[in-house]
Amino acid sequence: MPGILLYCNGMKPKFKIKLQYDKKNNIWAAIAIILAVVMYVTIDFSIVALIAYGFLYYLVKSLHLELDDRCPWLWTLILFIGGSCLTTFSIQYMLLDPENFTRTTYEKLFLNVLCCLIVYFVVQIFTNNSGLTCIIAHVSLLSFGFVDYFVYLFRGNEFTFSDIRSIGTGLSVAGNYKLQLNDRGVYVIFLAALFIAFVRKWHVRFTGKIQMRVISVMAIALSCVIIAANAYDVNTETWEQKGTYRNGYLLNYVLGIRDSFISAPEGYSKDKIKELEKTYQSDKKDYSTTNEKAKNPTIIAIMNESFSDLSVLGDLQTNMPLTPFIDSLKENTTKGYALSSVFGAKTPNSEWEFMSGNSMAFLPMGSVVYQQYISDTPTTIVSNLKDDGYTCIAMHPYYETGWSRNLVYPHIGFDEMHFIDYFDQTKILREYITDQELYDKIIKRYENRKNNEKLFFMGITMQNHGGYTETYDNFPENYYKVGRSYTDANQYLSLVHESDEAVKNLISYFSKVDDPVEIIFFGDHQPSLNSNFYPILNGKGLTGLTEDELEKLYTVPFFIWTNYDTPEETVDITSLDYLSTMALERAGIELPAYNKFLADMQEVVPAINSRGYYSKSKGCYLHIDEAEGEEKEWIEKYHMLQYNSMFDKKNRSSFFFPYNLKSK
Repeated sequence: MPGILLYCNGMKPKFKIKLQYDKKNNIWAAIAIILAVVMYVTIDFSIVALIAYGFLYYLVKSLHLELDDRCPWLWTLILFIGGSCLTTFSIQYMLLDPENFTRTTYEKLFLNVLCCLIVYFVVQIFTNNSGLTCIIAHVSLLSFGFVDYFVYLFRGNEFTFSDIRSIGTGLSVAGNYKLQLNDRGVYVIFLAALFIAFVRKWHVRFTGKIQMRVISVMAIALSCVIIAANAYDVNTETWEQKGTYRNGYLLNYVLGIRDSFISAPEGYSKDKIKELEKTYQSDKKDYSTTNEKAKNPTIIAIMNESFSDLSVLGDLQTNMPLTPFIDSLKENTTKGYALSSVFGAKTPNSEWEFMSGNSMAFLPMGSVVYQQYISDTPTTIVSNLKDDGYTCIAMHPYYETGWSRNLVYPHIGFDEMHFIDYFDQTKILREYITDQELYDKIIKRYENRKNNEKLFFMGITMQNHGGYTETYDNFPENYYKVGRSYTDANQYLSLVHESDEAVKNLISYFSKVDDPVEIIFFGDHQPSLNSNFYPILNGKGLTGLTEDELEKLYTVPFFIWTNYDTPEETVDITSLDYLSTMALERAGIELPAYNKFLADMQEVVPAINSRGYYSKSKGCYLHIDEAEGEEKEWIEKYHMLQYNSMFDKKNRSSFFFPYNLKSK
């Protein structure tokens, strides 16, 4: 076979390839085919692929390559780029089904190739052998991909950098699962065998080890710069396989590493935290808003999936009132609107803001606390109520692996956790268990409480989850926007009314019981609807919005109702991180130090989220870096306390965050 001519330093190094018969190749090919047949017996894949693999493996083993020694770096670069492309393709192909496989953009795939290339050059520094480097790098990265493949099978979420900390737990339960490889995984193994057989023919060695190491370091540095420049504003995705098809698995993993390193806020120190401790150690202020008789009520928190009031976006006229019952609540009710930090997705961030009192304002955009930042037991409303003798119960009528709740809830400290199997599977609206079924289970557990048992419920509904484009025999869509609208919007509006009816039944029941009861209800985020629907409401759509207009997309309704006397109050705007403090105040429970801080901060900064905050002094929404004066001081103190709680484990304040330390 004629050689292929390339230019290198003015020379024409030759690359020759030819077939060469060797009896040993027959043996190797036979072994490879036998192993493939064994796989075929246990895994269902195409017989054509098996035959093609056997033929190609024999062909590759019969190849004889002659490389010109004058330009080893050129052959190495060609091999590494080709190998990196193959590694990226193999991982993506193995992890994604055909529909999602084509969704990754070429730009993101290029960045994934660079991630692979970095690994190749790192290995090359130590081996100084291009063929061996390719084998080590490809097999290592592919094994990494297989780890994600099996982790996703086990729990429905991808393997991320934050999972490294819990790898021992994962290994301890791995034996309870059956390892099942799909046909794509088999084909990737075949490709790897062919690649390894090929690179073993690729004999390139460097006499100047220092020169090659310098070139490798330069290539690594250049790749890192390109990745950093192109991925600085790319969000880490952690829901199901969004990370793999939106960013590419390797890039998404790297982004997870980036987001795991949270810097201390400017001016942060142990002394600053001590100053804040002194302020609240001497604080004698009474934060309670209720009477002594109502102390220690049953507390029910409901985070309602995608529940919102779309009229905050503009003029929304419907054929019938959507939420007549919630709108009618006045007596013993605090109600209004709260800022969420998410829009259309990433529910657990709202859950976390409510329970912890912390804010997504100080974390990377797109991050998910449950899957990235919880490795021990945080101080939350759960820990505070447990210290007060409450039994804390979490209920969510969906799979326990969603957003890693099965791992996170034990850290948070719930005494009981109930997921989809706990609920009546016939109580379905569209494809999800109804709000009413969740509320019925809360009522049942309340009725079965022990004598003097104090209960806290954290209920996360599922009924209103998107999308909203399919039609269902079990769900008549009787509510709709008057005038121009879209089918998904009308389905969503009908779901909101169903939620209102379920709330009516829940409050109707607890209004008749003698024991004190408090119900906190809020939406986690607004729904993501057809983009053409939004211009109908706000005249602009989702782009070109002012800060005030943008924050309306992050606004959700809430109320706090009690069956005992509490002040009636309408709150124009607050945020989810304040709601648990407001709930404790109205429950007559003495506020822990951190909640006292939040109550005081709320008076100065009434609402804050991942987008910005509401400035009372200027009467508008601002970015956090635009804060001035007293507002800036409170936001800075808030940032420091949150950092101390979540990341400064060595110097964590036992005064503000005692429960974190109890877990150690």
